Amino acid sequence: MTDVAASPPGMLAAAWLVARKDLAIEFRTRTAFLSALVFALLGVTIFYFAWDATAVAASDLAPGVLWVIFTFAGLLGLQRSFGSELADRAVDGLLGAPISRESIYLGKALANLVFVSGILAVTIPAVVLFYNLPFGTGIAALAGIAALAAVGLVAVGTLFSAMAVNTRMAELLLPMLSLPFFVPVVMAAAQSSARLMAGRPVAEAWPWLRILVAFDIVFVTACTLAFPFTLDE
Repeated sequence: MTDVAASPPGMLAAAWLVARKDLAIEFRTRTAFLSALVFALLGVTIFYFAWDATAVAASDLAPGVLWVIFTFAGLLGLQRSFGSELADRAVDGLLGAPISRESIYLGKALANLVFVSGILAVTIPAVVLFYNLPFGTGIAALAGIAALAAVGLVAVGTLFSAMAVNTRMAELLLPMLSLPFFVPVVMAAAQSSARLMAGRPVAEAWPWLRILVAFDIVFVTACTLAFPFTLDE
């Protein structure tokens, strides 16, 4: 009985503990989330007032606005993913815990996914409202696209956040490493959501959705396997 009680948690249980720790810290401070949220809403507002409705249709502009803003707002959250562990070398305690490195990655990625999903939950309605987009049943499909895009962005961004955190120019290195990998995610998300915002059937967005699904599967697997080699005790 004692051995069972003292045994380390499994991979998923350990990942949840790591994610819960990060979310608890962010919930207490809210600094990163509020900063990213203000940035996203400010970006939507600036794009709106710079928009010439006679030159570009709302359904053509809104997808680009949404995903560009989401990408850079998400980077603000990914930057703090491992940055919060630098104080007092808390990362050493995390690496010394009796859990696998893969669990640390999955936990960090899960916390980041909640973070960027919260940004999307506010940004998407703001874009729909500002640009007066006609949405009915398409909002559920757009939510699915957003979920797939968030998973892809978080999978790559969490890995590169771990790689950049101990460098002198982490704030610059993370975007430089991540943005090239974000291009397929942003492109597929923008193309698929543009078709929905234009009132076209979901079937027309399916080829781009397949790219998102394939990207998520490949990079979640690859980044989970690569993560143990990015941090040294």
